Amino acid sequence: MKWREFTVGLALAAAVPPVQSEEPPKEHRIAIVMTASPVSRASDTGNPFWQAFWQELRRLGDAEGQNLTVERYSGEGRPEGYADLAREVVGRTPEAIIANTATAQAVRTATDTIPIVWVGADPIRAGLVASLARPAGNITGVSVDAGIEIWGKRLQILKEAVPVATKVAVLATPSAWQIGDGIGLREANQRLAIALTPVLLQEASPSEVQRLFAEIAQLRPDAVIVSAAPEFVPYRQLIVELAEKHRLPAMYPYRDYVEAGGLMAYQADQGELGRHLADDVHEILNGAKPVDIPIYLPTKFEFLINLRAAKAIGLTLPTMLLDVADEVIE
Repeated sequence: MKWREFTVGLALAAAVPPVQSEEPPKEHRIAIVMTASPVSRASDTGNPFWQAFWQELRRLGDAEGQNLTVERYSGEGRPEGYADLAREVVGRTPEAIIANTATAQAVRTATDTIPIVWVGADPIRAGLVASLARPAGNITGVSVDAGIEIWGKRLQILKEAVPVATKVAVLATPSAWQIGDGIGLREANQRLAIALTPVLLQEASPSEVQRLFAEIAQLRPDAVIVSAAPEFVPYRQLIVELAEKHRLPAMYPYRDYVEAGGLMAYQADQGELGRHLADDVHEILNGAKPVDIPIYLPTKFEFLINLRAAKAIGLTLPTMLLDVADEVIE
């Protein structure tokens, strides 16, 4: 009897599969380096870009506080400190560093091994990569611009917002005017018949931005359009305030300006870009090399209007323009 019970026990034991010990998910650590915004902006309660980024990362299995540690840094709008900040971040040896153009340039100087996942405009002009399809070195990422054609669309919208405009000041850097944004603006201007006057930044500082607007005031333009050059982004609040002070309708390249009180922006869809940035980060955390991940170009765009800004400068926007806006901020 005992022998029979024993053999039955063996049969039951063989029928039950052994308990597999599950390996805990691998821990990862990334860094996010902002140029000027507070670090809290790069959270899942931030703007649509970051909301989409964190949502997509979680969908892929990378969740902050679980298997992902995130270190956030801000350059606080002081370009002279970006190099020191980059060395500090690199010294912490994260698996990937997320940065925009200005901070990515500093990080790349500090390391040629840690992957940099970049977001910004025209990485070739910025000297970050040689090719969009196969970026060399340790940088990949997403572009907020789809090419110079977007500047024609921005200028066209500005003309529709201010139909009487015949003279527009262009706030740009020398390189942006000569070989970047200015090319698209000049091409579009051939059919819109607007006199474009470049007002060029010589150094990135608040006093220089003040000087530019003093020059713009002397030119007496009907409107102003702001370049996507990263040098302007840390001073977006000041730029918006000066445009309002001089009662100038302004077209901006990014949502950040509109959220700071600017009149309007036409930009790549932030949700789309945030998701693709998350995809790049996830691939790198799982062993992919930046050189094998092409720079992503946007395919969707959005138009934003700030009605409070329009009211502040006494501008009545055409109903047609309000109807086609993707978002109207009251």
